[in-house]
Amino acid sequence: MKRFLILFVFVTLLPPAFAQKKNATHENARKLQLALYAIENLYVDKTDETKLVEDAIIGMLDKLDPHSTYTDPEETKEMTTPLVGNFDGIGIQFNMLTDTVYVIQVIPGGPSEKVGLIAGDRIVAVNDTVIAGVKMRTSEIMKRLRGPKGTEVNVKVKRGGQSELLDFRIVRGKIPVHSLDAAYMADKHTGYIKLNRFAASSTEEIEEALLKLKKKGMKDLILDLQGNGGGYLNIAIELADEFLTKGKLIVYTEGSRQRRDEAKATYRGLLEEGRLVVLVDESSASASEIVSGAVQDWDRGVIVGRRTFGKGLVQKPIPLPDGSMIRLTVARYYTPTGRCIQKPYEQGKAEDYARDLINRYNHGELTSADSIHFPDSLKYGTLETHRTVYGGGGIMPDVFIPVDTTRYTDYHRKLVATGLINRAAMNYIDRHREELKKEYKRFAKYEEQFETGDEILSDLRSLADAEKIAFDEAQYTRSLPLIRLQLKALIARDLFDMTEYFQIINTANDSYVEALRILNDPARYARILGQTQEKPDDTDS
Repeated sequence: MKRFLILFVFVTLLPPAFAQKKNATHENARKLQLALYAIENLYVDKTDETKLVEDAIIGMLDKLDPHSTYTDPEETKEMTTPLVGNFDGIGIQFNMLTDTVYVIQVIPGGPSEKVGLIAGDRIVAVNDTVIAGVKMRTSEIMKRLRGPKGTEVNVKVKRGGQSELLDFRIVRGKIPVHSLDAAYMADKHTGYIKLNRFAASSTEEIEEALLKLKKKGMKDLILDLQGNGGGYLNIAIELADEFLTKGKLIVYTEGSRQRRDEAKATYRGLLEEGRLVVLVDESSASASEIVSGAVQDWDRGVIVGRRTFGKGLVQKPIPLPDGSMIRLTVARYYTPTGRCIQKPYEQGKAEDYARDLINRYNHGELTSADSIHFPDSLKYGTLETHRTVYGGGGIMPDVFIPVDTTRYTDYHRKLVATGLINRAAMNYIDRHREELKKEYKRFAKYEEQFETGDEILSDLRSLADAEKIAFDEAQYTRSLPLIRLQLKALIARDLFDMTEYFQIINTANDSYVEALRILNDPARYARILGQTQEKPDDTDS
């Protein structure tokens, strides 16, 4: 009873003005305290008070909306690392294939490059702890490889063609986290930028890429936000500011307890002139939707792809004393025309909300624009040419690109899911690395001349047989052009960099191909944006 008496005395000795306050918040807080006390001190079995509190917080947030979340201290640290711009580590990018860490890229100038690690190496052990073949979680492996700058880590590496393990002592250093996957000239006048998230370093990375591309003759741009799940709001605003003239509204937020807060374009952006196409899909969310919504509402560029995810709830991070965090929804995002980005949801129905993409597929939305219908109440007019755009959640593109169902088969999906296409590429590079580097010193020659031959395809078939993936000749034949292209792109990533990977793989990206067609047809570009009175093509929707 001692703890109960202490709690009672604490409550009764509160300042009079507070103690006399009979509002619901105070009563509910005391109710939770008493419930926790009762469970901790009277429950039949031993309990974990920390877990009880965490479960209670999670339970409350689950009843609100799909994006109000709680993360424990470790999860909070892991969640913020990809956005803050850098971390301390050894400087590699890796994939987990069959319980083995495959190094796919060594960051130039980083600690691993300095001691001689190369792409294709398999890390077998870290500080005498075996990590290969033991089904260790990726987060656990990262925890062992990362550490404070200046500390040492010892790794044992299996390198193709060598029977003995190689020992490396690596001094950890500061490793930059890049959010820009690729930047290159798609044709003589068109630049291409692929952004994977809106991180702290994104504005600097994008501005650097834009300046380099402009020096190469860029007049128009393809901005690829496919699969980009978002990130920092201020970075989205800064990116939109590159395309919009001063004073134009980019986004505003508003909630029942949050007054309207507007963000407008300020300085002169690097690409306020020239044609612009933004690529989006069903996985483009949050910050990606802010940028594409602002571009669309001001008729600044053409949006190509499929309806975006529809994540338009604003979370405020609330740090807790132990390093954990609540991310609480406090407002909604609205585009310049007043469209709410957030798709509908039922409170406490997180599972139904998560199934939205499956429902879109089942309803035919990902394969046919004709299956998408909006009520008149969701119609909005753009701010320059007064084109019709729609609210109701997500950003509906100006030009719809269906999911390609011709090249993707169940057999191909199994090869990808088991990591076999990656493994086949790694195995091939292991056997031919030196001759490939000697033969293809320039990417242009590799892109033009390298062909995915029978050797690597035969190895892929053997790997699939070993994994007991039943061979289906018809499906294999259907997916073969895509498999060849993916293998060629993966080998290019190893020999060169991620930019070269996208230069190859984008040739099979229907949205990318369509974007180039639009940019190379100024009359069509203008028609889509309502800048002429001519009737739009039937393919535009």
